[in-house]
Amino acid sequence: MSEDQLLYLSQADVEALEVPMARIIEAVETAFREKGEGRVEMPPKPGIHPGGGDNFIHAMPAYIPALSSAGVKWVSGFPGNQARGLPYITGLLIFNDVETGIPLAVMDCIWITAKRTGAASAVAAKYLARPESSVVGVLGCGVQGRTNVEALNVLFPLERVMAYDLRAEAAAEYAKDVESELGLEVVVVDTPREAVAGCDLVVTAGPILKEPHRTIQAGWLAEGAFASLVDFDSYWHPAAMKEVAKFCTDDRAQLQYYKSAGYFQEIPPVHADLGELVTGKRPGRETPEERTMTANLGLALDDMAVAPLLYEQAIEEGLGTWLPL
Repeated sequence: MSEDQLLYLSQADVEALEVPMARIIEAVETAFREKGEGRVEMPPKPGIHPGGGDNFIHAMPAYIPALSSAGVKWVSGFPGNQARGLPYITGLLIFNDVETGIPLAVMDCIWITAKRTGAASAVAAKYLARPESSVVGVLGCGVQGRTNVEALNVLFPLERVMAYDLRAEAAAEYAKDVESELGLEVVVVDTPREAVAGCDLVVTAGPILKEPHRTIQAGWLAEGAFASLVDFDSYWHPAAMKEVAKFCTDDRAQLQYYKSAGYFQEIPPVHADLGELVTGKRPGRETPEERTMTANLGLALDDMAVAPLLYEQAIEEGLGTWLPL
């Protein structure tokens, strides 16, 4: 390692490091604690939208002094990629030295985005869900349907997953994977309502849409349940969201930005962001009966919480490719 080189970590390299989800959750919670105390620099992410529709490419910079982490993620989400046999989310992350600004590493961000998004849901659930929660409903059996359950399984005594997907083959493959990798019972259900009603935890993980399809109706989410809206409010009817006692997000300013861009047009008032929950500046769950919900947007600080874990472990293991600056 020298100042005229940077470390390139491919998708295979990043995955090979096998950083445990528990460490990722811990790092993400630390990042939110720092955010809650005002010690994170993170401007709202700018974006472009090639091809229009729900396509996006975002630049996501952040600096977390406590983790000696700074950098930017350049990430895209193209819903039509599935029909092309390509991943919905792709991108790269640049990790910089906080003392000199010199780029230390460039790494694929597909794995990072998947894992840190699940970790952020778990951090929110730690403060908003009932500790004994054991049944999770998943709507959307793709990458986020997997990593959110993986993360929730770290913090909660999960036993069963109620899985729904528009494509029956995706749900069947999901059930096979989750049962073998996490040892949980997976019940593939035929209707969205079966993946919501009676569940302690609900994760909606479809594509992010500016025009929600509003599938989940009022009366479906059980008393005392927690929901994580990984796909913004795409799955939720406004009346269903208004049943919750506490509607939260990961960042108020960026939620407001998305509202101005046409998303989140009929959501309840925000009770707290995750920084406020983690620091105790706003209360989390207060009664067993409360319905609670978070619409996490996906923040640069999540990525910058994970990047140093990968970089440091890659250096220790001698993994990756050194490239000249």
